[in-house]
Amino acid sequence: MTAVEALPALEGGLGDLARDFVTWLETGIRPDSMFAEDVFADLTVPQWRVQAQGADAAFHLREDSHPFAGEVRVEALDRTARGFLLQFEERWESEGQRWYCRELIHCGVTDGRISELTVSCTGDWDEERQRLHADQVRLLRP
Repeated sequence: MTAVEALPALEGGLGDLARDFVTWLETGIRPDSMFAEDVFADLTVPQWRVQAQGADAAFHLREDSHPFAGEVRVEALDRTARGFLLQFEERWESEGQRWYCRELIHCGVTDGRISELTVSCTGDWDEERQRLHADQVRLLRP
């Protein structure tokens, strides 16, 4: 089962937007009409924050710094008062190793399109960082 197939149903077209968003994360293929033309994106990674305005700029915010297709494991998808909240981990291949990150994204939705993104990301963990974490931390849940 893919991450997209595992997503819970959300009413009012939000489920379709969430599926489109996850598919884009996994494939890098831009879905038509996912973002509003004037979408605002606010990305926070460890010790850095960047923003983008407009659909093309929002796509590039990810594509320019993380252009790799990969696997997404959705941990949670919830409706919010303004849209939906997506929590996931992601894995991909690059530079001869397997990378990892974990993200929490709030998608504000207006007129059936994502109009605002607020992204919190752990940053990209290379294999050494993943090994160090596994050696020093015992998670209670995966």
